[in-house]
Amino acid sequence: MTPDEIAVVRGGLEDFVAEVFEPFARNDQRRWGQVYLRGLLTDGRRKSVEPMAARLGEDGNRRALAHFLMTSPWDPSHVRAKPAWKMEAAVRPTALVFDDTGFLKNGNASACVSRQYTGTAGMVTNWCV
Repeated sequence: MTPDEIAVVRGGLEDFVAEVFEPFARNDQRRWGQVYLRGLLTDGRRKSVEPMAARLGEDGNRRALAHFLMTSPWDPSHVRAKPAWKMEAAVRPTALVFDDTGFLKNGNASACVSRQYTGTAGMVTNWCV
């Protein structure tokens, strides 16, 4: 999404973020959760901290985003589950299929990379969740 497109949906995005990140203990965690989500939604091939921070303009504090992702204590299970709960009510699925989806990586120094089985490759390899 472009910054203009994000500006159009910003109110709804803020409501969504407030609900999803509500259990976070601190206001700064909720704030940087929202900034991180906006960074993920912005156009750009790379979704790591530095390129996202550059695209976010005045909210693009690289250190704060890195701290939020790497050292800030929060449990991602609620953040993952909340959108699923909302979608379940809207979609009313009759079946649920689990499939590991990942991005194959060549090096061993990339962020989030570990050596494990992935259905994407059909074997044990480096991949990023």
